[in-house]
Amino acid sequence: MADFKYLHTMIRVLDLDKSMDFYTRLLGMNELRRKDFPTGKFTLAFVGYGDEADNTVVELTHNWDQKEPYDLGDAFGHLALGVKDIYATCEALGKEGVSIPRPPGPMKHGGSVIAFIEDPDGYKIELIEKKDM
Repeated sequence: MADFKYLHTMIRVLDLDKSMDFYTRLLGMNELRRKDFPTGKFTLAFVGYGDEADNTVVELTHNWDQKEPYDLGDAFGHLALGVKDIYATCEALGKEGVSIPRPPGPMKHGGSVIAFIEDPDGYKIELIEKKDM
């Protein structure tokens, strides 16, 4: 069996500047690299919490000619991020106008304290409280 390493998750975004602001300023990720592909009319931007050599990252793909929001479908679930204080995090994100369709609280059937937020394109991001971070 070959050794595998999870490298990134790619999502398509309508407005790259708005998405970069969301993932970097609001979620604290770093822009790791960005490259334009003029012949293909798209840009790839990679964001994450650490170097790609040691961390899984998010690839934001911006197709220059896309004018309408993407159909997110019903197969994709969500990205998940750990946070120390989920209530304070959601309060701060809410003040920035971030959509919080599932406010923070314990899971219905017990277990973790979670919340769901949405990025500018409507992708769901689960926040999971991890006090030991």
